[in-house]
Amino acid sequence: MNALSSIAALLLSVLLLLAGNAMIGVLTPLRASLIGFSDLKIGLLGSVYFAGMLAGTLAAPAIVRRVGHIRAFSVFVAVAIVAAIMMPGWERPAAWMLCRGALGFVFAGIYAVIESWINAKADNASRGALYGVYQIVTFAASAGGQLALRGFAPDSFLPFSVAGALLALGIVPLAMTSVDPPVAPKSIRLRLPWLIRLAPVSALGALVAGVANGALFALGPVYALQIGVDPSGVPLFTAAIVAGSALGVYPAGRISDQMDRRAVMVATMTASVAVEIALASFRFSGAPLITMGFLVGLTTYTLYTLAISHANDRAKPQDMVAVSAGVLFIYCVGAIVSPLLASLLMRQYGPAALFVQASLVHAIMAGFALWRLLAEPNKPRAPAAAIP
Repeated sequence: MNALSSIAALLLSVLLLLAGNAMIGVLTPLRASLIGFSDLKIGLLGSVYFAGMLAGTLAAPAIVRRVGHIRAFSVFVAVAIVAAIMMPGWERPAAWMLCRGALGFVFAGIYAVIESWINAKADNASRGALYGVYQIVTFAASAGGQLALRGFAPDSFLPFSVAGALLALGIVPLAMTSVDPPVAPKSIRLRLPWLIRLAPVSALGALVAGVANGALFALGPVYALQIGVDPSGVPLFTAAIVAGSALGVYPAGRISDQMDRRAVMVATMTASVAVEIALASFRFSGAPLITMGFLVGLTTYTLYTLAISHANDRAKPQDMVAVSAGVLFIYCVGAIVSPLLASLLMRQYGPAALFVQASLVHAIMAGFALWRLLAEPNKPRAPAAAIP
């Protein structure tokens, strides 16, 4: 059985789960803005989601070790369904923060199961490409979920119900698979110093990805509203970002299987800085805005894939849950802080501040990856295995 067929059921579950989560992710700030939540409270909703995710990175390895990958996955999804369907009947900031925190917590567990499963079926010569396929499915699901919002009134309860239904269906493929799950992790401790020593570029990459993606995830819809996009058009901008991400991750992962992943990071982060400076400097609208959103996704969202692939290249098979949890933990640290900071900067300096912040951290990432590449060059990689 080749690596791709061994994760087919997992990818189908990912497709359903991420479509549901994407609907909620865009609907939350959009609806919160329409019902009068302040920018700071909307930023807090994004921060609380990632705070829950950070807590989940601490708890997920223990849960997986106790009950196994498939049963842990089912538990996480069940809690996500409850949080999703509670939100439209409980439109208060504190209640939404509780639901968003719960969603963040369980999606940390879901990602830990998914990523450890994928990495257990890959080797160093195919990991980037296989992870790229997973990211394509992830971003395709996210784009589909966001575009599906155009069929619903943003003040209706129905999109939350549809999102809950997609989450529920996401349990089915993985629960029915006959493929053996990965070996349960031997250790349940989060080992950040070990991870930083193992792959310092991956550690900073996860932090930078969290800072940039967390702010964009939480405040991208608010940015679009503030520059004059109609509420019904906001999902086109956010879906364009995701579409770019879907098309960027596989080529970046595939190329990085054949050369030093850090060199690919330098190239993609340099390109992302150029795009973000353009968005911060000019006010786009219509098709040009959608194009710029696509380019943001095409360049910036490769970083997490490259970072986790680089870390897993250096890890042992029994350490892959620890790597996934550790990289996600660092990502969440950045994603907790950045929506709050970006919301304050946007209030003070306008919507362009969102992309000023992102361009600064991506420039730092490009510089650090280049320094490490020059200081510690790697030997050439073996040719990548074919991924059908």
